[in-house]
Order: sequence, then C-alpha cells, then structure tokens
Amino acid sequence: MRGTFYGIGVGPGDPELLTVKAIKAIEAADVLIAPKTEKKDGSVALEIARPYLKKDIEIVYQVFPMVKDFADDTGAWEKNKAEILALLNAGRNVAFLTLGDPMFYSTYIYVFRLLEHEDVDIVTIPGVPAFAAIGSKVGRPIVEGNDVLAIIPGTANQERLEEVMAVASSAVIMKVYHNSAEIIDLLKRNNMAKDAVLVSRVGLDGERIIHDLETHENEKLNYLSTILARRN
Repeated sequence: MRGTFYGIGVGPGDPELLTVKAIKAIEAADVLIAPKTEKKDGSVALEIARPYLKKDIEIVYQVFPMVKDFADDTGAWEKNKAEILALLNAGRNVAFLTLGDPMFYSTYIYVFRLLEHEDVDIVTIPGVPAFAAIGSKVGRPIVEGNDVLAIIPGTANQERLEEVMAVASSAVIMKVYHNSAEIIDLLKRNNMAKDAVLVSRVGLDGERIIHDLETHENEKLNYLSTILARRN
C-alpha cells in the first residue's frame, strides 16, 4: 500500500505559527523532504519544523534549481519525483516542507503538478504567508473596506510592476532582494512609499523591520524580504 504525500506549509519563520494539522502531518510522516537550492546548505523550512520532528524521522534533502519556469530544466525535477515515488511505493508517508503557504509562490506547486497525475494520495496543508505575519507583527491592516490588494512578485518586469501598482489601493511586494531600488522608486512615483514597511526574515533570526524605505533603497536585502504598501 502506497504512503500518503503531504505538502506542508510551515509559515514564514516562527514555529508556533504552524497549524495543528501541519504538526499532526509532520508527526505522521516517515520521511521529510527538505527543499534547498544549489547555492545554500540546509533548509529554512526544516529548521522551522524541527521542534515537531520525531527522533527517528528520515530527512531527505532535495535540490531544486532556481528557475522561473520549471519546464526549462526538468532533469532535477524528474529525479526528485522518482525519489518521492519510490518512498511512497515502499509504503512510507512523505512530507514535503515549504515556507509560507504551499500554493502561494512555492516550490511545492511544481512538485504537486508532477505528482497529481500519479496514483498518489496527496494532502496539502495551508500555512501562514509572510505578508500576513508581517501585518500582525507591525500592527498594520493589509486591506480594509473596499481596498483592492495587489500581490506582486518583485521579480516581475518593470512594465508589469508599474501597471499593477497604478491601480492598487494596497500592495504586497515579495522577493524585493535584487531590485529594491527600482521597486522603491516605483512606490514613490505611485504615492505609496511614505506609508510602506519592508520586513526581512519575519519570525527568523536576523529579522529586520524598515519603515523609512528611501534611506535603505540601495542596501543589499535578504531573499526573504517583503514590502507592505498602501496609497496615501
């Protein structure tokens, strides 16, 4: 009998933000898949979940290439899929850990798409996204009343960023680590910079909260950096 595949959102950083359902799934798992990139050792998602791991849990690190479209490089994905299927076929329950929510800008989405057409029982467990944790952390409503919220990947091209920001009442801008100066300039031009806040690594070691974005626009930021902004 095949095992069950769990996709578990572990939230943004604080282990106490895991749901009861997520903790129960981790406790039921025989194997944990901890995703990592080629450039970094360890797994942030694994460290968040560590307080809930069984002593005899098997941990398998899988490397996932950082590509915009996983169809551009399917080799690593197919290898990881085969490894997961072998574990499931052996009757073992497998949990895939992912930061934030599994269905929100997550590596898990690609793994889910690879497995959803196989004869596999898949249980996806939602998690707290970083922007929700940031809103609570800094005491800031993200949207209210009839606000229109735009959730924008900072990696999008400049034209797309400008287009979306121009019509939004409030914005969540994620992954602002590599072009923060351009994004802050866009916020200024759309009258959204003065009341913006940038938070890096919310709930993790090295957490930073920046309110005066303009004085930090040329700084190198951590990959896990998000801006909350609203139109003045």
